[in-house]
Amino acid sequence: MLKIKDNVDLKELEKFGFKKERDEDYRNETLTLDYIINGKNKEICIASTYGEYDELDNTLYDLIKADLVEKVEEEWQ
Repeated sequence: MLKIKDNVDLKELEKFGFKKERDEDYRNETLTLDYIINGKNKEICIASTYGEYDELDNTLYDLIKADLVEKVEEEWQ
């Protein structure tokens, strides 16, 4: 699973087009994808509306390149 690093202030996401929602989540919607970053555990969720992934590469790549993302093991409950 990918998540935003714990030491990153979520306000940094605004530089990448994310907007804070009513709760603590941040969202970046494109025509084909909806990126949601959970404000509590910083997990990255991506939903595709049309099955196209062009923006996935760009947005996710930009977050990784800025050293904001880390890969963590999923916790099974």
